[in-house]
Amino acid sequence: MSSMQTWTLVFVVLTFGIYIYIAYASRVKDTSGFYIAGGGIPSPANGAAIAADWMSAASFISMAGIVAFSSNGYGGSVYLMGWTGGYVLLALLLAPYLRKFGKYTVPDFVGDRYSETARLVAVLCAVVVSFVYVAGQMAGVGLVFQRFLNVDTTTGTIIGMVIVFFYAVLGGMKGITWTQVAQYTVLITAYLICAVAISLQLTGIPVPQIGFGQILTELDGLQRDLGIEAYTEAFTDTSMLNMVLITGALMFGTAGLPHVIVRFYTAKSVRGARYSALWALFFISLLYTSAPAIGAFSKYNVINQLSGTTEAEAPAWYQSWRDVGLIEFNDANGDGVIDMAGGDGLGELVINNDIVVLATPEIAGLPAPIVGLVAAGGLAAALSTASGLLLVISSSVANDLYYKKVNPQASEARQLLVGRTAMAGAIVVAGYLGINPPGFVAQVVALAFGLAAASFFPILVLGIFWKKCTAAGAVAGMAVGLGTTLAYQLWTIDIYGNAEGFFGIQETGFGTIGMILNFIVTIVVSQFTTPPTEVMQQLVEDVRYPGRTQLVAAHATGALEEDVLHGERAAEDEPRDTGPDERPGPG
Repeated sequence: MSSMQTWTLVFVVLTFGIYIYIAYASRVKDTSGFYIAGGGIPSPANGAAIAADWMSAASFISMAGIVAFSSNGYGGSVYLMGWTGGYVLLALLLAPYLRKFGKYTVPDFVGDRYSETARLVAVLCAVVVSFVYVAGQMAGVGLVFQRFLNVDTTTGTIIGMVIVFFYAVLGGMKGITWTQVAQYTVLITAYLICAVAISLQLTGIPVPQIGFGQILTELDGLQRDLGIEAYTEAFTDTSMLNMVLITGALMFGTAGLPHVIVRFYTAKSVRGARYSALWALFFISLLYTSAPAIGAFSKYNVINQLSGTTEAEAPAWYQSWRDVGLIEFNDANGDGVIDMAGGDGLGELVINNDIVVLATPEIAGLPAPIVGLVAAGGLAAALSTASGLLLVISSSVANDLYYKKVNPQASEARQLLVGRTAMAGAIVVAGYLGINPPGFVAQVVALAFGLAAASFFPILVLGIFWKKCTAAGAVAGMAVGLGTTLAYQLWTIDIYGNAEGFFGIQETGFGTIGMILNFIVTIVVSQFTTPPTEVMQQLVEDVRYPGRTQLVAAHATGALEEDVLHGERAAEDEPRDTGPDERPGPG
């Protein structure tokens, strides 16, 4: 076993041991702890957990590769703009109000705000989005094990499934949250050590965000010398239309992701949810401002080390990644020399986007312990998001479907059993999808964001800010948004021969179109269908204002019954606090 494999094994065993211990120490015995960690997580810790949950394998493993190995870095910037912009949108526009509404899950909000039919449609949307998203995470786990521990992708994915099964099923949201705090620590430490070391090596500047500027100038010159567009040139491989649509799908999809939204329910209060968002934005920015630098550093090193060499002359890292099938050399002219001129910026080389961050320490010649730490960081990123997604699937089935529809009299123990069983089943399906993913990690994840944008974002926004949005409108909007987007994504898969799509719109950007259709259908149908009850309209009004009226408090604690929220009883039958410290409800 090489020193790199030894160090990788050391870090993997050490970090996995920490995750399992945390899960055991945080094990829960009630549904509140299982679904929302009892609503008692401090803001800094919740912010770190949100960051780990949201920064998936796509962020850690794949994003820098997209930025690096597009024909330039500009096309890959849609992921940076969309994901970070979407988080700000979520933190400011939705999270505090959803937390104040006081339910466990997004389908729970949809069911209470609209109707039980809408709840069922929302459960379907949540499960579809989460399964597509988790496929990318499990594929990332298999990729790391494949390269660094010399096991096949299937075996690596199964190992990841076993670890997630243990701490997610045992600890629920409480165990997952504290595990994700540890996973964030591992992934950000690995990422920043790598970024700082390479920045120092190439530029002499220890701050990668600053050293990045110097390398960009040199990289532009290198690419021009190879006869391709400058690295910073705009719209060379992604049209302006697709830049807008993909950025929109990622942004609005982020604001509609059920596994991220549920994180704000784990905060101690609405104020805590706001501070959690602030902490999460800080933690996220540490990685997202470093990713473009790592992408540029990697491409600079790849061009300098490989362009004009033969495979026999190539460095050891090239041979290692080629042996596991993640680098290919297509010798088009038969001269045996790696020609990186033309094409997509790599010429005769085909490099899997998902290897860039994992390979960067080797490419830069960093010590074996750093290589092992980065591998552990990639696993932490994938597993943290996978566990959050699996909890969404579990809660959708156990809470929103079983408890709310099938057996409302179920005991706490029964609900926990159903939730854990649902999670175990979801892990098996997720593992299968990870072994057979429909694309590279970030591409699969981007499809999930498009589905979230098309299904959940309009319904959440209108549910909070338009009190007359109706149940029929919400059901129709979600069905049209999810249906059209999923159909387009499936239709544009290469096996059907429709990869170009309509007007050249990429499948990763169609979620924006689906979202617009959702908004239109929901608004139009709401104009011609029965409006919500006066109680519901009053509740929507109260949720948007500071303070906590009796109506909001009663709803958050479950004191409002179904016939009050959605039945015929008048709003004036319900108490409203009009004291000096609260906003009186409108007359």
